[in-house]
Amino acid sequence: MNDVLVLRGLKRNFAQGDALIAVLRGIDLTLRSGEIVALLGASGSGKSTLLQAIGLLEGGFEGAISIARQDVAALDEPGRTWVRRKQIGFVYQFHHLLPDFSAHENVMIPQFINDVAPDAAAARASELLDQLGLTLRKTHRPAQLSGGEQQRVAVARALAHRPQLILADEPTGNLDETTADAVFAEFVALTRHEGASALVATHNERLAARMDRVVRLHDGLLS
Repeated sequence: MNDVLVLRGLKRNFAQGDALIAVLRGIDLTLRSGEIVALLGASGSGKSTLLQAIGLLEGGFEGAISIARQDVAALDEPGRTWVRRKQIGFVYQFHHLLPDFSAHENVMIPQFINDVAPDAAAARASELLDQLGLTLRKTHRPAQLSGGEQQRVAVARALAHRPQLILADEPTGNLDETTADAVFAEFVALTRHEGASALVATHNERLAARMDRVVRLHDGLLS
């Protein structure tokens, strides 16, 4: 089985006045192909910082990051952008959908960045939204959708370009418990169907127990 994500000795420090705060103090982690892993940790423990490092969203990190068997930590910005576009899908706590476009268009538009033809992008968007139970909601704009529906569209958007790695930061944190359970179940099912791996930051022990494995971030280290 191939390793989709490998972290070795990942560190991140932040300056606070004259002090240096060590948020990540040497993270080692391997995520296997098709594996869905929960990242647990208290608020402020550095879960989002770790996801930002893996997602190549900011610099200032030390250590090794391999995604899809490619060493990505030392890439220049065009290289990082290519990896984000091709290999990684992001799901955030807030959906960040484009308000002036329909659900279907919100899933199509990111595919254009990867040079997908309009007909193929439309077909892919329909396929994913159908699987998430949004067949009758495709033409609705975000403001016309419920919170759960909006987050389902965000999940479809993250998977539209067939990434190998999904990074999810509290993906159901803004939803009520019943809706969160339903959306999370659909997220896991669709991620498995697509054959992607996922690292999911959450504080919800109950949802974490439904994933393949749980890792905990405490005092800058994983256990």
